[in-house]
Amino acid sequence: MSQFLDPKTALEHLSTYEDRDGLSAAQLMSSIKHGGLTYNDFLLLPGHIDFPASVVSTESRITRRVVLKTPFMSSPMDTVTEKAMAINMALLGGIGVIHHNQSAEEQAAMVRAVKRHENGFISDPVVLGPDDTVADVLDIKARLGFCGIPITSTGSLGGQLLGIVTSRDIQFHDPSTPLKTIMTTDLVTAPSGVTLLEANNVLRDCKKGKLPIVDASGRLVSLLARSDLLKNQNFPLSSKRPDSKQLYAAAAIGTRLADRDRLALLVEAGLDIVILDSSQGNSIYQIEMIQWIKQKWPDLEVVAGNVVTREQAAKLIHAGADALRVGMGSGSICITQEVMAVGRPQATAVYQVAEFASKFGVPVIADGGISNVGHIVKALAMGASAVMMGGLLAGTEEAPGEYFYHEGKRVKAYRGMGSIEAMEQRSVGAKAPGPQPVRQGKGGPKVNGAKETGNAATARYFSETSAVKVAQGVSGDVQDKGSIHKFLPYLHTGLQHSLQDAGQQSIAALQEAVRAGVVRFELRTASAQVEGGVHGLHSYTKRLFA
Repeated sequence: MSQFLDPKTALEHLSTYEDRDGLSAAQLMSSIKHGGLTYNDFLLLPGHIDFPASVVSTESRITRRVVLKTPFMSSPMDTVTEKAMAINMALLGGIGVIHHNQSAEEQAAMVRAVKRHENGFISDPVVLGPDDTVADVLDIKARLGFCGIPITSTGSLGGQLLGIVTSRDIQFHDPSTPLKTIMTTDLVTAPSGVTLLEANNVLRDCKKGKLPIVDASGRLVSLLARSDLLKNQNFPLSSKRPDSKQLYAAAAIGTRLADRDRLALLVEAGLDIVILDSSQGNSIYQIEMIQWIKQKWPDLEVVAGNVVTREQAAKLIHAGADALRVGMGSGSICITQEVMAVGRPQATAVYQVAEFASKFGVPVIADGGISNVGHIVKALAMGASAVMMGGLLAGTEEAPGEYFYHEGKRVKAYRGMGSIEAMEQRSVGAKAPGPQPVRQGKGGPKVNGAKETGNAATARYFSETSAVKVAQGVSGDVQDKGSIHKFLPYLHTGLQHSLQDAGQQSIAALQEAVRAGVVRFELRTASAQVEGGVHGLHSYTKRLFA
């Protein structure tokens, strides 16, 4: 008689989760009784693969009402996210949060550029009149990047459509030439009330660059652009509002009274998501700001934070936050934990806050500590709906700033918003900060000119009124990563393969399996972390993607 059990009964011996290898998420967190975990301190154990990586869905709800095709967000830092990063993050399925270390007008212009980049029906097109000139078209092209402009009798939307001026129409003409003498009048139009699908078919068949939508009297009511058809084809994951088909736009503000005026400009420009940018979000100023925003713009999605505890989260959820940003001192350029002795290891912070916030339907954004694909997966497994990245995206072509060489390597500057450099100046090209209106800060109300020449970085760390600036971040540089048009697809594909290894076909399935104890974890000792990295080689080349 064989001393071995029947192989067909192997699965019966794993009848309960207690019989399985590894720890549940709850056991993982409780295994460290008097300490917190970082992403490097644990691993997910593999699951069963019965599907290709290509079918894995990375769709995730990043606020109560906004769903993205990928869980990627860029941080509102002045060396990470401005117009180019925000546009391209949205085209590739994520979202970029435009920083506020600049004037309100400059930030609003960036939001407007994101909203204008891709559209369904353009309800507020740039329009000129017949007596405007080629110089006016050239100015619009320089500022907004396009020159296919409808011409109406009034020079505005709602006027009688007379023609269209394109880049070819203005070639070889003097800037003073009136548009009525060169505009194209042989137009293809569609009637008001046409569906977007029908209008796209007309535009596709007529081979024109623009399709004006007119009412029964021939007055211009909206516009459709051929370039948007190409964007739909080239960027299937793009983050767009389901109603207008415009790209989602997100921007950060502070909690000062002056930030209410800033937000008004951002909303007018088309803002969809506002991030209340503070290193410590559990403050009366942020709570009052959330309540004020929800009263004035109830449909505007508000991301509050930063928080790392359930107690912090509870106050912001009660105030009306649509999502929470989690992280304090975990970023690669942040020294808050070192200097302030306040913060929490990021994996523990994300797990504890997400477990609590999920009871109220509030998504959590893991902000900081993300330096590779594995960290993204671990943040999602801990309950995050998205990850916010700074250093991982700094150094890309779309990040602000110019490349330079440091010790033979091509790099870009990267600095924390708590660094002295960020506190002392605004972003490159921004206007110098002037006197601020009356506002309520950590030390109480301050009148015009009373130490109110600080910028968004000082406000984020409640240090506008401090005679001595105490840094909570550093300045440095990061190596050239190329374009995010290659780097973000690498992150996306890597995430798909990681979920495949875990045996989960979507982020939602992963998180449900974690809650049920199906997905298991293992702690990593210091030796295990060494073993899991590159080791034992004289030299090596680390290429992440091709």
